[in-house]
Amino acid sequence: MNIILLGPPGAGKGTQAQRLVEKYGMRQLSTGDMLRAAVKAGTPVGLKAKAVMEAGELVSDEIVSALIGDELDAMGPAVGAIFDGYPRTAPQAVSLDEILTSRNRSLDHVIELDVNEDALVERITGRYTCATCGKGYHDTFEQPKVAGTCDKCGGHEFKRRPDDNEQTVRTRMAEYRAKTAPILPIYDARGIVTRVDGMADMDDVTAAIEAVLES
Repeated sequence: MNIILLGPPGAGKGTQAQRLVEKYGMRQLSTGDMLRAAVKAGTPVGLKAKAVMEAGELVSDEIVSALIGDELDAMGPAVGAIFDGYPRTAPQAVSLDEILTSRNRSLDHVIELDVNEDALVERITGRYTCATCGKGYHDTFEQPKVAGTCDKCGGHEFKRRPDDNEQTVRTRMAEYRAKTAPILPIYDARGIVTRVDGMADMDDVTAAIEAVLES
């Protein structure tokens, strides 16, 4: 099975992808990760990409398509793929179809984690972690039982990610909408898009995604 998982940063896409990998033995194909790995390994496609990036240019769709093709070939036909961060444009959607068709694969589902922007801002901006052990907390949803003391290790120092602020989150949301807007109608027309409530409990989101895949 081959699926595209869509959702803005903070929607829980990474967590859900990991659960699908663990349950179904699928492979998460993140173009950013693949690019870094190919450059590091010095593959033919990686060397091309490295030259482009060192020149300060954007990696072309052609290079990204070649990366995905290489990865699918290495995985073998029995392993399903979760596409993460690709395609982002209509031409990339066409390329993906060609890549899959040439390998006797097809796109089965496009699953979008649907989120409420204001609620997502609250979810992301309120999170923080213990600086000692990394346990996660939230201003609203999960505070330490004793104020200022980590439940897990007893530490008293906490930290927040610098990009977990409202301005950054809303910018990311706007970028996401701009990037997905061109491709959703393509897949909507095929009847393969399912929207799942990304604001629900994490386990409920997983159950909803699994219900789509097993239907």
